[in-house]
Amino acid sequence: MMTPTMRLVLLSIVFLIYWPTAVVRGEDPYIFFTWNVTYGTLAPLGTPQQVILINGEFPGPVINSTSNNNVVVNVFNNLDEPFLITWSGVQQRKNSWQDGVLGTNCPIPPGSNYTYHFQVKDQIGSFMYYPSTAMHKAAGGFGGLHINSRLLIPVPYPDPEDDYTVIINDWYTKTHSALRNMLDSGRTLGRPEGVLINGKNAKGDGKDEPLFTMKPGKTYKYRVCNAGLKTSLNFRIQGHGLKLVEMEGSHVVQNVYDSLDVHAGGCLAVLVTADQDPKDYYMVASTRFTKTVSTGKGIIRYEGGKGPASAEIPAAPVGWAWSLNQFRSFRWNLTASAARPNPQGSYHYGQINITRTIVLANTAGRANGKLRYAINGISHVNPPTPLKLAEYYGVADKVFKYDIMQDRPPASDKAEIVMQPNVVNITFRDFIEIIFENHEKSIQAYHLDGYSFFAVAIEPGTWSPDKRKNYNLLDAVSRTTIQVYPKSWAAILLTFDNAGMWNIRSEIWERTYLGQQLYVSTLSPGRSLRDEYSLPDNSLICGIVKDMPKPPPYTL
Repeated sequence: MMTPTMRLVLLSIVFLIYWPTAVVRGEDPYIFFTWNVTYGTLAPLGTPQQVILINGEFPGPVINSTSNNNVVVNVFNNLDEPFLITWSGVQQRKNSWQDGVLGTNCPIPPGSNYTYHFQVKDQIGSFMYYPSTAMHKAAGGFGGLHINSRLLIPVPYPDPEDDYTVIINDWYTKTHSALRNMLDSGRTLGRPEGVLINGKNAKGDGKDEPLFTMKPGKTYKYRVCNAGLKTSLNFRIQGHGLKLVEMEGSHVVQNVYDSLDVHAGGCLAVLVTADQDPKDYYMVASTRFTKTVSTGKGIIRYEGGKGPASAEIPAAPVGWAWSLNQFRSFRWNLTASAARPNPQGSYHYGQINITRTIVLANTAGRANGKLRYAINGISHVNPPTPLKLAEYYGVADKVFKYDIMQDRPPASDKAEIVMQPNVVNITFRDFIEIIFENHEKSIQAYHLDGYSFFAVAIEPGTWSPDKRKNYNLLDAVSRTTIQVYPKSWAAILLTFDNAGMWNIRSEIWERTYLGQQLYVSTLSPGRSLRDEYSLPDNSLICGIVKDMPKPPPYTL
């Protein structure tokens, strides 16, 4: 007679024989999106103009994912130009093939499509996506990207009543092609015509529809990202405190602010409690560090509330010293459980010996008679063959040269600007110190793809090794963008443990377009799948490798 235990064993054997994929397939969940990228006509500042829509939306749809999800986005390019989207803040572990920048990907031709497939591996946080090609970002194509904590991992605050996405950005009324032509002709873009919040600017005539609704007494999470081209923006809500809880993938110590500076390319999340009289209130974003202040507004409405928003807008702070002090108040929440760069308690970044120091100084100048921007005298040019493809196919020497840029800037900011692909070779798993030096009078902002880094210091003046005594080596926020104030420097620390080709770029987009960017090549020593994925089968192939035989894939 068969016992219950024997029966269970027999059933398990049968299951293994006839349903092997059910056992082998242990992947994390998939989420799928199909995006149609088109032109449309809207009037964000009152004047009809061409914008870029995703599935008819401006800003584009929100990607709402959970840590370790596989995200599949099929992008159909219905524009009249090649197009790419980059997923700013997603680390793309071992997978720079999905980064969506011209150093790693061939752009999607007009009338064609490409399917991105990436995993939001061991990450949480508030991020965004946007176009990385030409000046398309000036027309739209951007939106929010949420990575939520898995249910098993507690979040260091109660679940909010709702989770809202706020995209703030400066805005030009000229088309993206007109702006690109200005830059190509040697001119700067000048100042933007206005500021938008989720693609709109409230008129204040009593007819504005609310962007968001809150129930009295409830607390809401607002994820705020600056998708603008060049301007830092101050964000605030009439009569409400902003409890900062997360910044670009890190839970932070929860301080309450009246307003927060959100710099170009940056994202953060705040909790807002509906604890005021039930009526309308303005959400406000205004330009910082500009001679003329432009302001964008949006309505927040209390459910059942009566009464318009007060016309008296809370004033923005003045000067960058205030902003610097705010940066110094940001601290990593070391007691929170969350996806982290390394397991909690094991990553004492302040105790790791620095392997290499790279000082990067931005400059503006002319090359071939036209305006160019550079880092350490090199103004990056994107070759027709993506850098990563050239490496993979073994023809890098025909496309670019490694390390034409020195680890220190030239002695003079007026040194000649050289236009070439700018690729720095960094040894896999080295612990690197990068200093961003800004000798100019305007604020800068930088983003590094593929990683988060520890933003350990921002200070006025010029960096020197003795300034390390001022670094925060305990609880600096791990993030993906950093601002550099005028005549100042910023220091970041990180381990380059993510093999691939990764973009370091200015988030001031006219500077990016005109060369203020570079790529970091971090090669897997043995072309091993333990370190990096092989070229995906659906990859677009272009440039000199287009008709070459595909190299053998990486192996274990």
